[in-house]
Amino acid sequence: MAIRSWFWLFALALLGGGAWGPTAAAQEITLRVHHFLSDKAPAHSKLLAPWAERVQSQSGGRIQVKIFPRMGLGGKPPELYRQAKDGLVDVVWTLAGYTPGQFPRVEVFELPSVHRGSARATNLAIQETFDVLADDFADVHPLLVHVHAGNAIHLRDRRMSRPEDIIGLRVRTPSRTGAWLLNDVGATALGMPVPALPKALDAGTVDGALVPFEIVPPLKLQDRTQYSVEGANGERFGTSVFLLLMNKQRYQNLPDDLKRVIDANSGAALAESMGEVWDGVENVGKRLQLESGGEILQLSPDQLRPFNETAEKITKRWVIETQGLGIDASGLVQAASAAVDRNSR
Repeated sequence: MAIRSWFWLFALALLGGGAWGPTAAAQEITLRVHHFLSDKAPAHSKLLAPWAERVQSQSGGRIQVKIFPRMGLGGKPPELYRQAKDGLVDVVWTLAGYTPGQFPRVEVFELPSVHRGSARATNLAIQETFDVLADDFADVHPLLVHVHAGNAIHLRDRRMSRPEDIIGLRVRTPSRTGAWLLNDVGATALGMPVPALPKALDAGTVDGALVPFEIVPPLKLQDRTQYSVEGANGERFGTSVFLLLMNKQRYQNLPDDLKRVIDANSGAALAESMGEVWDGVENVGKRLQLESGGEILQLSPDQLRPFNETAEKITKRWVIETQGLGIDASGLVQAASAAVDRNSR
């Protein structure tokens, strides 16, 4: 009887992490990562998959990461933030613009007057100013806040040789600031998650979209658009802020050594390299557009003037609206712009 009792105590210790078996610090953790794009998109192949491999390796295999692309765990893209917040999943990669009003501070980096066209520069600027952005993330644990290289205008069949050519066109926007820009220059802005864009282009329910070139390959936009538009020096029409977020309680419950693994693969450790990746993958989308017989049109400084004037009006509008939330919006614009400038040199 004593031998049998000892045997079961030993077995339970091994299974349950008692004094004779693995401790809580040695337990295996599985993190489920959820996002809205395909596994062919750069966000999956260049950011999430390498991140998962590093976390698994640096934790000695104690953290296992399972990635679910294309909303594989259910729901719609705008629900991703709440899924992370409520613990339905452990980690999400999502677009700040999918939950308007939830991230009023980080929205400053989407302003066309703040972003200069370099994901690297703006990512580093976000890190420099993160202390004044942190209140946006009170209910989640942020792993990375980043941008892509910036939105070009991609059009199905309208050649945009001058700003007036966009008047009356229905153009998909990723954010409300993008909608302000489009509407002010005479287009009709339509908000929709980017996975819905191919079908909308095919059906003709939109005439074009504000997206970066990096999204061209996974959505096959080279087969759906004939023209892409940017500035002569690579100027873009604002950008989008993306968020890699972890459930707050899930992070806090990790053993300290595993928290350090997550921390080593968060924030500043990722910002610069991910910015360089996003800047680099733009060339792939550009090449595909040209190889398909499409054109990349570059607007001169004079042609960009209406967009730049609108960008300034958008910034003033954003400051007024955001100040109403008790945020020093004017100071935030100054800090963000200065940080982008410093990191653009």
